[in-house]
Amino acid sequence: MNLWYTIFAIVFFASILVAKNTRKSKNNLPPGPPRLPIIGNLHQLGSKPHRSMFKLCEKYGPLMSLKFGNVSTVVASTPETVKDVLKTFDLDCCSRPYMTYAARITYNLKDLGFSPYSNYWRELRKLTVTELYAAKRVQSFQHVRKEEVASFVDFIKQSALLENPVNFSLKLMTLSGSVICRVAFGIRFQGSKIENTYDEVIQGIMEVVGSFAAADYFPVIGKIIDRITGLHSKCEKVFKVMDAFFDQAIEHHLDDESIKDDIIALLLEMERGELGLGGFKLTRSHTKGILLNIIAAGIDTSAQTVTWVMTHLIANPRVMKKVQAEVREVIKNKENITEEDIEQLEYLKLVIKETLRINTLVPLLIPREASKDIKIAGYDIPKKTWIHVNVWAIHRNPNVWKDPETFIPERFMDNEIDYKGLNFELLPFGSGRRMCPGMGMGLALVHLTLINLLYRFDWKLPGGMKAEDVDIEESYGLVCPKKIPLELIPVLTQWT
Repeated sequence: MNLWYTIFAIVFFASILVAKNTRKSKNNLPPGPPRLPIIGNLHQLGSKPHRSMFKLCEKYGPLMSLKFGNVSTVVASTPETVKDVLKTFDLDCCSRPYMTYAARITYNLKDLGFSPYSNYWRELRKLTVTELYAAKRVQSFQHVRKEEVASFVDFIKQSALLENPVNFSLKLMTLSGSVICRVAFGIRFQGSKIENTYDEVIQGIMEVVGSFAAADYFPVIGKIIDRITGLHSKCEKVFKVMDAFFDQAIEHHLDDESIKDDIIALLLEMERGELGLGGFKLTRSHTKGILLNIIAAGIDTSAQTVTWVMTHLIANPRVMKKVQAEVREVIKNKENITEEDIEQLEYLKLVIKETLRINTLVPLLIPREASKDIKIAGYDIPKKTWIHVNVWAIHRNPNVWKDPETFIPERFMDNEIDYKGLNFELLPFGSGRRMCPGMGMGLALVHLTLINLLYRFDWKLPGGMKAEDVDIEESYGLVCPKKIPLELIPVLTQWT
């Protein structure tokens, strides 16, 4: 607590030194809570900003004004206001503000996720959609997913024989990391420079880029505050580990030019000018920035989705029994399980939808920035305003979903709402120009993994725990993992 008093004092006195006289805005801004001098509403964010913003929007409305230090912000929290941001005014709201630590992690915003809207971003988006994550390329890596899931299943079999609990939070990160390393980098996860610290590094990246950094809100003193809180050093630590890993993977390709089928090979061709990116020449920093998006988003989202699905299933025995019955009826004695089997598993698809609703992977979408003055829901949104889209608030809104805190896959039965960005009641992957392009790649692994887990094994909680003892609290980051790791004991069955 003394640390925060010190930080507040530093901010207060530094801001006095640089304060300027400003006129009261005549804009018709959205309503919002009262602000403290200097820090604005930062003190109201708490440890889980998505939840805090939801509580505030219940009082101040679906489009709410906040002030974070020097930055004016609005928060959209309902399907109607979010549709305005992501669809009606998508072009005017799809740029990104400059974020200090996201810029560092992404080699000065040379990635797709944090780069501002520009000709470069449009060309990179086109490349990503047509080359890196195209359905044909996703399909071409099916053998990699199949082999890695088979290895994962073998590990679970051994755990079942020994009656050892499986740490899902950790082992699913390993599985996802193994797939991404082969698909994107052409190297094995085991023996790589990221193997021993990957879970800490990936989680660290999500915490850093998802943070409300003082450097972004207090231009004079912010970086000093971030050094005091440790955010700066955490950013440097994860950046150096990732950079060394990228160097290892790139060197591997340069030493063996016969490697042609992965994503690094494609990017290196573009560096050499063999393929074009519009009028832009890719540098090594561009390549690394793009790879950062692939490894961070690719590993974490797939792993956390499967973890949350299994968490809700073990906490809801009725749903677990129903979904396993469906999987085993459809698969029967089929040894060669494929990703296409998901098309016949209607209830499993409902379970995945409900998981993506109740445990939104990215509860607050990456901030946007208004590129010009616009008007949403009758309110003025001045140019340069930061715009937060609170997907978590939509997914937990009782006016949108009946019993939103309860896990009920059946709510999607005979319901056309999907997660592909067209229905603003369910937006786990966003919508519009900034929608996640890797959705197909990530869900392919999620589907194959879940079918194997539910078909081949039964599951029980360790240490005499009961379903009602399962903790479903999340930690905060750009992607929100389960706070307490999920541990389950696998049980061999006749389908194993």
